[in-house]
Amino acid sequence: MKFHTIKDIKPLENMILEAVFSNGETKKYDMKNLIKKYDMFKELENKELFDKVKVDIGGYGIMWNDKLDLSSEEIWKNGETI
Repeated sequence: MKFHTIKDIKPLENMILEAVFSNGETKKYDMKNLIKKYDMFKELENKELFDKVKVDIGGYGIMWNDKLDLSSEEIWKNGETI
């Protein structure tokens, strides 16, 4: 299986992330559904924490801290191509 790795991640307004993948595609990913569905993501309602998002080593996901991360495949499959 070929993984879609992330090259860059940017927090936008309204709990949206903009991910640039290594193949050049860019996707927007709305975090609001995950925040509603999983309690652990509720911490991201704090804008200061949300804005600290960064790409994991290797680009296989993104992270905010030691407890909160998200796979690149989730963003690839469920993000909106722009």
